[in-house]
Amino acid sequence: QVQLVESGGGSVQTGESLRLTCLGSEYTNQSNSMGWFRQSPGKDREGVAGIFPGAGTTYYADSVKGRFTVSQDNAKKMIYLQMNSLKPEDTAMYYCAADVRGSRPTRTTVLMVGDRPFRWGFWGQGTQVTVSS
Repeated sequence: QVQLVESGGGSVQTGESLRLTCLGSEYTNQSNSMGWFRQSPGKDREGVAGIFPGAGTTYYADSVKGRFTVSQDNAKKMIYLQMNSLKPEDTAMYYCAADVRGSRPTRTTVLMVGDRPFRWGFWGQGTQVTVSS
């Protein structure tokens, strides 16, 4: 069973940093891609960062490029999102997501991350990030 559990969210001031962590189950090591998206009440989902674990290739939304960094630790089945220079507009629920090879998810979200589309069938419960001015 694919499970993703996010942690690390919180309330910070503008300009501060947070590091989000996503712990995956054993199947996440079979992911074609992983990443993070965010959603605020009344707004569409926004792809924030994506990573292809095999090649380590990363993609970012223009709104976070240069401030956010996605990374992985396959041995620990974890991916991270380092968020620096946070702004109030970064306030949202952040979700870790994965496209697991050979799986048949019951739901799918397709999001652009920069100029690359990502299709993810699994995501966690989310972790809230609140940035105040």
